[in-house]
Amino acid sequence: MAGGVAKVLPPLAKVTLVQGVDRITIILVVPVPLLLNIRNISKSFGINPVFEDLSLPVSDGDRIGLIGPNGSGKSTLLKILAGREEPDGGEVAVRKRARISYVAQESHFQPGDSVRQVIAGAAERVALPEADRTAIISETLGRAGFTDFSAEAAPLSGGWRKRLAIAEALVEQPDLLLLDEPTNHLDLAGIEWLEELLKNSAFACVVISHDRYFLENTATSIVEINRGYAEGLLRVEGAYSVFLEKKADFLHAQSRRQEALENRVRAEMEWLRRGPKARTTKSKSRIGKAYELISELKDLETRSRTSTAGIDFTATDRKTKRLIELEGVAAGFGDRNLVTGLDFVITAGTRVGLVGANGSGKTTLLRLFSGDLQPRAGSIRRADALRVVYFDQNRTLDPAVTLKRALAPDGDSVIYQERVIHVAAWASRFLFANEQLNQPVGKLSGGERARVLIARLMLEPADVLLLDEPTNDLDIPTLEVLEESLLEFPGALVLVTHDRYLLDRVSTVVLGLDGRGGAERFADYTQWEQWLAENRESKLKPAAAAAPAPPAAGARKKLSYLEAREYEGIEQKLAEAEAALKAAQEALSDPRIVSDGPALQRASAELDRAQAEVERLFSRWAELEEKKG
Repeated sequence: MAGGVAKVLPPLAKVTLVQGVDRITIILVVPVPLLLNIRNISKSFGINPVFEDLSLPVSDGDRIGLIGPNGSGKSTLLKILAGREEPDGGEVAVRKRARISYVAQESHFQPGDSVRQVIAGAAERVALPEADRTAIISETLGRAGFTDFSAEAAPLSGGWRKRLAIAEALVEQPDLLLLDEPTNHLDLAGIEWLEELLKNSAFACVVISHDRYFLENTATSIVEINRGYAEGLLRVEGAYSVFLEKKADFLHAQSRRQEALENRVRAEMEWLRRGPKARTTKSKSRIGKAYELISELKDLETRSRTSTAGIDFTATDRKTKRLIELEGVAAGFGDRNLVTGLDFVITAGTRVGLVGANGSGKTTLLRLFSGDLQPRAGSIRRADALRVVYFDQNRTLDPAVTLKRALAPDGDSVIYQERVIHVAAWASRFLFANEQLNQPVGKLSGGERARVLIARLMLEPADVLLLDEPTNDLDIPTLEVLEESLLEFPGALVLVTHDRYLLDRVSTVVLGLDGRGGAERFADYTQWEQWLAENRESKLKPAAAAAPAPPAAGARKKLSYLEAREYEGIEQKLAEAEAALKAAQEALSDPRIVSDGPALQRASAELDRAQAEVERLFSRWAELEEKKG
């Protein structure tokens, strides 16, 4: 390992001495279950140090939640633990024959590979016995929620690609599972599945996450990487709530230490200014001690400085209370209604948390609110000159554009709340340094790109904010600032997010979609969960109580289990296919492509494929609808 030292970690044993009357007995206790240990590792990219002298042991059964500000090196540390990145210095020790599996932030698969082939490849890599392979593959995919094992992996939605990547890691039967932001692409049901998986598994895990409820429900210890700590990190045993208490105690103690140091340094500075009459050995020693104290105080002050992004959405001066009114609204795809007979009013100050499984119609409802989609039935009334700002979960930034141009597309400044602000000052508000302004957006971390998108969003005055998964890749300090900004926003807000803490804190009402046209209002996310559980129980009880009647001649068949799962996810697939079709149509109208023969041919072929996929999905949906009756 270049720069660092890699070692095989032997099982450590605890020795106990028992003293008798005439002898001492040495008892060897059960080995300490240490899986992996990093000691004093450092890592830099160019001249910029990411972290220095970090040490972190990981033992059997540990479930470590890894947090820290964006850019603190969490993903880099995880790659070092996985053996995919080498430290510049320090030591990485791994227990002999320990198996480590790693799931990156973004999950990609080879084009053409099926779901089964992805898992079979993992089974082959770890040489699972042939006799057990089929059963293990089927069980792992089934538990991950997959029904169609022959489906191609690459075109799956982000949430299902993440489930597949986790299933791929599980087939490797790891002793240690490393997960980098797994909740970013999972819906709420997927997050709950992952929570149960981690809580009931025997392997250890280290998970980078900013989902505070997820950390509370799964972690047995929290590690925060931050240069504000003398050792570069703070580790607290216990759930996230315990970590918050211990961190508050630590910061309070550090504040008191800083205050005491400041008093001592003031006294020593006063003594130095007076000047000792004789440079005796004693006075020289005191001078040295004074400078040591000054240096220690400077170091403590540097570590104590924290920065958070400045997020403040711009509202209009609208006085109208009723902004959007839905009356008897229905919307959907093909023969399926995702929303039926919905009556709902959004007024200034309303903060709606929109919840439901993937494919239940959350994005459809956002598009109804924004005016991008017209209802099949019913009416939608909007206040005059209503300004709606939509934050799309499929947002993208051109990776080749510089940060400066991404923040200020039209010049060297932006107009924010009727004030002209130079792009450097605007960038600083979102924790970007001046030297980053000419850096391509593609070089930024996921959290930094998310801050760019929020910065652009803030420039648009709004009566209604529609936010579709705005929290992906944001660190916890930035999430907290976002929460405060949303709470202070005087307009209306409709929020789709997998962050249950943010949902509970911000929402004044939760609107739950069941995916079958129904919508119910709830006070909070917990009430929605209880309603779902009661509905599941009520459906199961009659089925268990009554014996199934034989089907009547000519009666429609019920959907099979696999078909039911396919039916649940087809709306999401259709939305993605339509987005791909729209992109292909736009590409075909690009002047650069029209004038390039080979590129035009490729674009035309892509348009045909996208059109065929949309038609195939609509046809399949109609088949399932007919069978379902």
